[in-house]
Parts: sequence; C-alpha cells; structure tokens
Amino acid sequence: MEQIVILAAGLVGLVFVMLLFLVTRYKRCPSDRILVIYGKTGSGASARCLAGGAAFVWPVIQDYEYLDLAPISIDVDLHGALSKQNIRVAVPSRFTVAVSNEPGVMENAAERLLGKSGEDIMHIAKDIIFGQLRLVVATMDIEEINADRDKFLHNVSSNVGTELRKIGLTLINVNVTDIQDESGYIEALGKEAAAKAINDAKKSVAEKNRDGNIGESIAHKDMRIQVSNADAEAKIGEAEAHAKSIDGENEAKIKIARSDAERRQREAEALRLATASEKIQAAEALREAYLAEKEAELARAAKEKARQEADAIVDSEIEKRKKEIDAEAEAERIRRLARGQADAILMQKEAEAQGLYAILQKQADGFDEIVKATNGNPREAVLMLIADKLPELVKTQVEAIKNIKIDKVTVWEGGNQQDGEANSTAKFISGLYRSVPPMNDLFNMAGMDLPAYLGKKEDTKTEDAEVSEES
Repeated sequence: MEQIVILAAGLVGLVFVMLLFLVTRYKRCPSDRILVIYGKTGSGASARCLAGGAAFVWPVIQDYEYLDLAPISIDVDLHGALSKQNIRVAVPSRFTVAVSNEPGVMENAAERLLGKSGEDIMHIAKDIIFGQLRLVVATMDIEEINADRDKFLHNVSSNVGTELRKIGLTLINVNVTDIQDESGYIEALGKEAAAKAINDAKKSVAEKNRDGNIGESIAHKDMRIQVSNADAEAKIGEAEAHAKSIDGENEAKIKIARSDAERRQREAEALRLATASEKIQAAEALREAYLAEKEAELARAAKEKARQEADAIVDSEIEKRKKEIDAEAEAERIRRLARGQADAILMQKEAEAQGLYAILQKQADGFDEIVKATNGNPREAVLMLIADKLPELVKTQVEAIKNIKIDKVTVWEGGNQQDGEANSTAKFISGLYRSVPPMNDLFNMAGMDLPAYLGKKEDTKTEDAEVSEES
C-alpha cells in the first residue's frame, strides 16, 4: 500500500514538473521588443517574429531571443561631400533609427541583426547613412540643398529609409542642423539674400517718403489755388459793387453780355465735348466691331480648316480601314482556298494510300494462301508464282524475234554436209529458234531449278535433231 502511494506521489510530482516546464516555455513578448523564434519553425522561413503577443517555444527543436525596439540616435557629421556642381559640402545631421516591427521587415532584422549589440547596429546603420547621404548630395545643386530643405530631407529619408529596411531598420527622424561648404558659396548666398532684403526695405522707405512729399506738395498747391480763387472772387465783387455804384445800367448790360458769352462758350464747349465723345464712341464701337469681325473670321477660318482636316483624316481612315478589310478578306480567302486544296490533296493521298494498302493486303493474303498450298515452303510458293507468269515471260521472249521480217533468203548450198547432219538452211533456222531462252534457263537466271512436275531438261542434241527434222 505504501509503495502505491509513493508511486502515485511520484507520478503527480512528475506531471507537475512537466507542466511547470511547459509553462516556462510559453514566452510573452513585451511591447518594446520583438520575439524571434528560430530553429524548426515549420513556416519555411528562417525565423518566426512576433511584435507583441505570446507563443510556445518547443524545447530542443526551437529557441528564442529578443530584438530591442528602442530608438537609436546617430550623429552623422558628413564633411567633403561633392554636390552636383562639384562643390564640397558639410552636412552635420542627426538620424534616429530603430528596429522595425513591420511584417516582412522584422524578418530581415532577425536574419541580420539578431545577437548584435546596440553599438554594432548603430555602426552598421551609420555606414549606410553616410553612403546614401553622399549620394543625395551628389544629385542636388547647392541652391536646392540650401533653399528647398523639404526636398532635401525627403530625398534623404527616401534613400536612407529604403536601404535601412533591407537590414530590418526603420528611419524615424532626420534633423539637419546646418549646411556649409568649403568655398563659402552658401554664405555668399546668405549675404546676397540679406543685402537684397535690406535694399528692398530701403526702397520701400524711399517710396513711402516720396509719396508723403508728393501728397504734401499737392496739398500746398490746392491751398494756393483756393486762396487765389477766393481773392479773385473778392476783387470781382468789389469791382461789381463799384460799377453798380457808378452806372448800374451799364453794369447790367455788361453782365448780360458776359453771361451770354459764357453761355455760348459753355454751349460750344459742351457741343465740342459731345461731338468728340460721339466720334470717340463711334470709333471705339467701329474698332470693336472690326475686332469682333476679325475674331469671327479667324474662328470661322479655324473651324473650316479643322473641318477640312477632320474630313481628310476621316476619309484617310476610311480608305485605310477599307484597304485593311479588303486585305484581310483576301488573306482569308487565300487561307480558305489553300486549306481546301490541302484537304483535297490530303484526301487524295489518303485514298491512294488506302488503295495501295488494299492491293498490297490482297497480294499478301494471296501469297499467304500460296504458301499454305505448298505446305509452308516459301521456295515452292515463289516457283508457283513464277510458273504462273511463265506464259507471259515466254511470250515476251518470243515477241523479241516475232516481228523480224526477212524479205528474201538466199541459201548457197555447197553440199558439204556430213552424214546425218542437216544442211546449212536447217542449221540457220535451228540457231534462230535457239535464240529464245528455254524455260529451264529462265529458272536458272532466277537462281532456281525447274520443278520436277514441269518436266526435265532434254539433251541438246536431241532438240537439235528434232529441229532439223522439222526443217
């Protein structure tokens, strides 16, 4: 009983230890770090990265490390960078970078920065920043770098950020403290801008002073004119009063004459102004009418030209399209004709091949029957085929001498034949018939022997004797 209790307690302890071990392998990722699980991840990647959350790390086949997401500030004191104008520029600046937690980029950090200290990461990033900053300076003019800071910072951020992402870093901020050049070009540009601003200010002050003096002069002139008018009116009043006191009637006549003169003068002036205004208005109206007519003519000419160009273009397009359609139709007709001819030739050749195949098949079947008739002896079968063709072969040989025409045969017989021999004429005829090859020779020419059931070769002397008797 005690052993069972001890065994149960041991199993419980073992289970507890296993659970505790498994709990210790469940890793949680802080918000300022990246959990990198490497080993047999099963995803096809070199490592599995988690920015936040938690994951179970299998013992033996997996392990883990953390990447710090804390920003890294890098001072970049760039000197002697060549600009687009081959002027050396100093660009002291400060870059703030950090390990990226963006999916796809933090895997690069896991592959290239895992296990490296912050100092090592800073040196790697600094080298990349130096190279890209020099490249950006080389593509811009001094005026652009100095005047358009936004463009300069955008180019720096774009180039540097792209290269940093390749190693798993992200660019947080760029701060350019000052830009200087060895030749003093930027300083000269600043002095030029300051001098321009000072000159503009002086010019504005002078213009304001001028406007004030002109206004003061105009005010004094108006005052003098008004004073002179008042003095003239006073003198006229005094003269009129004196004239009234001397001779009221003459003064009245003078006033009437003066009034009439002034009236006529004002009427003439008004008439002149009205006439001039009418003529000016008429000329202006005529000018505007001419301009309107000219614009209308130009618009009409442009419209007519556009219409003609449009008609020409439309006609050209229609003709071009018509030619294309005709060419396509002709090409299609040629393709169909060629396809039909090819199909007809193919059908004809297939029919010829089928006919030839049928003939050869029949011949093969016939030859097979002949072989079967000769009990499977191919040589006897071939001899039977040749025997079947012997009449034609003999006929062909006979035809060779059949049409020989002998109009006249003169025989000189000297009577010198021996006993039992035919005369010369009989020998001539016998030799003529011997020119036709015997049946046995035909078989010998073919490399075969005449079959026994067709007869045997007789003695040549017997044949010659028979020919002599027939003669």
